[in-house]
Amino acid sequence: MKKSSIILIVIIAIAIAMIVVIYTDSSTYSTFTEAREKKTELYVVGVLNKEKELHYDPIKDANHFSFYMYDNDSTECQVVFRGSKPQDIERSEQIVLTGKMEGDVFHASKILMKCPSKYNEDEVEVIETSVAPATAFLSVK
Repeated sequence: MKKSSIILIVIIAIAIAMIVVIYTDSSTYSTFTEAREKKTELYVVGVLNKEKELHYDPIKDANHFSFYMYDNDSTECQVVFRGSKPQDIERSEQIVLTGKMEGDVFHASKILMKCPSKYNEDEVEVIETSVAPATAFLSVK
């Protein structure tokens, strides 16, 4: 076999591998119902249920924040975030969660909030919060 044929086969194999990776990594927004069926990490988009209380007690556990949210199918679910309460979550117009279901509770690893901008009426401000690695909190004395 010629050297050019081998190189061409390798380039085609790399291109196919890249297409497969891009296709499997691209994800769409899911619902809580789909998250219950799949045990993988998903993106769920929805709105905060402002009628139910947000639970965050920094004295008891500063890395535990829970709330209730409706997804795009109007399914309500409790969400637990292992981090501090994001600032202005009550003002958010829309919330995008990254995480997975464990039982009947959605455990979020990231929270992306779309809040109304305080400067321009037509613009939307985007705020992202994620769980910090456990090693970031370790200190050596």
